Amino acid sequence: MLADLKSLKEDQTVTNAGAQHQRGRWTGSAVSTSEVATISTATTIEYVISKIKRHKTRTALGFVTLVILLAGVGYLGYRYFFSRRAIAIAVMPFANETGDPKLEHSSEGLAGDLIESLQKVPNLEVKALSTVVRYKGADFDARRIGQELNVDAVLFTHLKETGDDLTLEVELVDPRGNNLWRETYQKKVSGLVVLQSELARDLVHKLSVPITDKTREKLEKHDTENYDAYLRYLDGVSYARKLTEPDIKKAIELFRQAIQLDPKYARAYAAMASAHRSLTLCCDGDPSELPEAKVAAQKAVDLDDELGEGHSALAALIYSYDWNWTKAEKEFQRALELDPNSAISHFQYGDFLGFMGRADEAAAQKDRAAELEPFEKFFAARVGTSISKDPEKALKQVLHAIELDPNYYFSHTMAAATYSQRKEYGKAIEEGRLSKKLSPDQTWSDVVLSHIYVDAGKPEEARAILDQLLLRSKSRFVPPSHIALVYNYLGDKEQTLYWLKQAYDIRDPKMTFIKTMKWTSLQDDPRFQDILHRVGF
Repeated sequence: MLADLKSLKEDQTVTNAGAQHQRGRWTGSAVSTSEVATISTATTIEYVISKIKRHKTRTALGFVTLVILLAGVGYLGYRYFFSRRAIAIAVMPFANETGDPKLEHSSEGLAGDLIESLQKVPNLEVKALSTVVRYKGADFDARRIGQELNVDAVLFTHLKETGDDLTLEVELVDPRGNNLWRETYQKKVSGLVVLQSELARDLVHKLSVPITDKTREKLEKHDTENYDAYLRYLDGVSYARKLTEPDIKKAIELFRQAIQLDPKYARAYAAMASAHRSLTLCCDGDPSELPEAKVAAQKAVDLDDELGEGHSALAALIYSYDWNWTKAEKEFQRALELDPNSAISHFQYGDFLGFMGRADEAAAQKDRAAELEPFEKFFAARVGTSISKDPEKALKQVLHAIELDPNYYFSHTMAAATYSQRKEYGKAIEEGRLSKKLSPDQTWSDVVLSHIYVDAGKPEEARAILDQLLLRSKSRFVPPSHIALVYNYLGDKEQTLYWLKQAYDIRDPKMTFIKTMKWTSLQDDPRFQDILHRVGF
């Protein structure tokens, strides 16, 4: 376990003298890094039993000692060796004490990168970045965090810088406030990439989680040796997660810079591919950018065939742009085989299955994504088919998404759709308008609002939205599928078909939605059936 037991007396001393953790720092008597434990729980128990056997005349005392020791031997050892469930930990966002603004912006990304590495370890449950980021800069100790997140231990990390040297102070604390392990790493600033891998490796070792040689190789792997490329990648991930057009464009530029600094940086290629696709789905990005995205995803896989996120990005583009559903599913399955704890891969695969009409399988994948990242606003907002199946559940979920980020437009868009399904048109219109106000450049909220107006008996309002979209399309890109949907709600069959044909011609990725959407009076039209067939349905 996490204590160096040389004798029963020493063990009791160590247990009782555990340092208490407050506000992400350690207090109490100093403990050198050489005192970190290396003996597993199983070894500890064997040691205690052997002691008792050698002192048969003191059996009663030995039994009491054993009970005490099993309690102090810890939390993590008991959980793993007796309950046989995964050890659960939370990695807090790195506390940047360097004064370097570059590292301040990357502090969340550093934690996120470490979390992603650790999530590849079997029998280790690591809370997602979206779950722990709310504790950044907050005055919470390990007790409260451990209890709120139901984890066995919390990892705190402090970054310090002296000249060209970077110091990383880490501490693992259990929910009772006991210090389980702490270490200080020192590297040149340029060695940050290597330092992250060393920390992941050492943490798994100290947790006594058994791993295979293959998993150990993954932990020690460096995606890039270039410090500047690494920071640009981390910053790009941070911007991409905000899911607004300006932020996604900024992310794409940062990923491009990372690739220029390291042309063999597979994760940067995968992230850039995903960001391009996000731009066409979350915003009003032009599909003409998707061929470049697919090239980037393929490059990521070519550089590293065992990169799960590369296969997931490639799968999403194969079905979104190529409409090759069979090949895309194989790539999704490969992605999840490589990284079964990837929330985004589960969610994207769930989307894919939903568009194919495989609703139960889709729900299972999205439920798994939500389990892995319960505080991810996009996952929470994407209530999808549950709007019609269970409006009460959908409303609860979308209100949770709004609570996570009140300024995220898409949550309000989905709230508008949910209220409309409940025939609460006043609230639906209010949410739709707020969505448009928060993100005026996207037109998805216009589509939802037009549907609400038609259902509320105000088709003239929907017609006004359509006129604005048509005018806007003359000066900048508007997804033809959006215009087709508004014509559909207004009951104009010929214009709906015309704009669907336009969407097909430019390979609008939102054409993948058409099988599961309600197209008034189009279902039996052979022209519509032909479009469905050509998209792969």
